[in-house]
Amino acid sequence: MVTITISGAPGTGTTTVSQLLHKKLGISYVYAGELFREEAKRHGMSLEEFGRYCEQHPEVDRRLDEYQRDLLKKGNIILEGRMSGWIAYLNNIPALKVLLTADRNTRAERIVKREGGTIAEKLREMEKREMSEAKRYKNYYNVDINDTSIYDIVIDTVDKTPDEIVSMIVEHVGEG
Repeated sequence: MVTITISGAPGTGTTTVSQLLHKKLGISYVYAGELFREEAKRHGMSLEEFGRYCEQHPEVDRRLDEYQRDLLKKGNIILEGRMSGWIAYLNNIPALKVLLTADRNTRAERIVKREGGTIAEKLREMEKREMSEAKRYKNYYNVDINDTSIYDIVIDTVDKTPDEIVSMIVEHVGEG
């Protein structure tokens, strides 16, 4: 049984890598960010507005985190989400915890390619979103989202292809 968490800020390649890993390993894949986006849509809010709303309504994050915890406990899954590694760690759930990183400009360029807009706009959006998330995670869980010490693998994705990253992760799965 394989349980993998893939975490990283927007534009680090978490979705691309998770989907490739899903195809390669043939195990279930859940993207927690999509669940958050669906909640924002249900509330009729943009991601930024919904993030601010969640700062005042911790029950939204807690519900999503409970769902992720339950998925991780069942195992045999790839769970992609900013907090997925921390959820495994805080609940003592055995998982290969992967963190993908990239510098801010690379991330903004990738997001512009995916969504359009300008790099300056995306940098501003990223900063607001990341500040909101950092605030919520610190307040709700006393977690410093920038603490990388809990991860089994930290991969800078700037100079690697998605396939190279997947190979690195699969190599670690084989060691587990």
